[in-house]
Amino acid sequence: MSYIEGKARFADGALIVGDAPMKVGKVILAMGAHAAVPPIPGMDSVPYLTSTSALALDRLPKSLLVIGGGVIGVELGQMFSRLGVDVTICCRSRLLPEMDPEVSAALKNYLEAEGVRVCAGVGYQRIAQTQSGVELTCEGHCDTVAAEQVLIATGRRPNSDGLGLEERGIVLARNGGIVVDDHLETSVPGIYAAGDVTGRDQFVYMAAYGAKLAARNAVTGNQYRYDNSSMPSVVFTDPQVASAGLTETTARAQGLDIKVSLLPLDAVPRALAARDTRGLIKLIADKANDRLLGGQIMAPEGADSIQTLVLAIKHGMTTLELGATIFPYLTTVEGLKLAAQTFDKDVAKLSCCAG
Repeated sequence: MSYIEGKARFADGALIVGDAPMKVGKVILAMGAHAAVPPIPGMDSVPYLTSTSALALDRLPKSLLVIGGGVIGVELGQMFSRLGVDVTICCRSRLLPEMDPEVSAALKNYLEAEGVRVCAGVGYQRIAQTQSGVELTCEGHCDTVAAEQVLIATGRRPNSDGLGLEERGIVLARNGGIVVDDHLETSVPGIYAAGDVTGRDQFVYMAAYGAKLAARNAVTGNQYRYDNSSMPSVVFTDPQVASAGLTETTARAQGLDIKVSLLPLDAVPRALAARDTRGLIKLIADKANDRLLGGQIMAPEGADSIQTLVLAIKHGMTTLELGATIFPYLTTVEGLKLAAQTFDKDVAKLSCCAG
């Protein structure tokens, strides 16, 4: 194996590293992504923080404006708030728009209870630097937001520019992601892509999974398919938000005939014992065959419980089977059993560990 450092690009059908063409067989593109800068008028003249530079600050600002209510925005927004910073989160839709509305609304309530100001559903008109920091003018219920510093958390854009990809015939998506098939092969045979540069499933474990499959397919001839149908995701707020499979919103958008159970965390004995009932557990299942399709867990220990749901989805379990499975008492993961039973029972009327 040879390791060569240098800027790579495609030109005239060849791969160029530095200034020299390189003779290659198969190629795997894994350039990652960078913080996406929102197209707000004035943004190019305002100093801003990204998720990387925000974690390298040598002093805390008195106030922080977070633009974006996705994973990075809510995680860092809550973190800085708990460090004593006056935090405002502004977003165009709602917090965690990839989750179902119940989760977004609950997290908004919990953050606001801690003192975080949330301006959701606003339009960004302009941003400007002021003597004391920055000022964002919005269209909506938050007219003007001023802060000492601003953190952009509006997603990540694939590092696909300036490499001659489209000239080589490699198709890019609207977000700059490299379009790949189920084998992670691009529109050009023999060229594969994996990780954040594809513009989807931007988690380190999915990048590792994709890179492994791309390498195997490049060597063995497309024997392995990328499968994210039961992919877990975790948002490390407090309470944590974890999900796997389809959300109700996505399932209905796909035209699936589904049924839904929604269990508040105060129905879970572990939450009552811990005296922290912030959260909920939501399950989505196929109405015809009872098969689990997805779910979301919002709980202080939700991240450690989601893998049970991943396995249930991956192996085709039904809600009846999940509800009949033995779970240890006084654990957060027991909430999955209770949520499964909620499809056809009122768990509040069951005795301890019943079912």
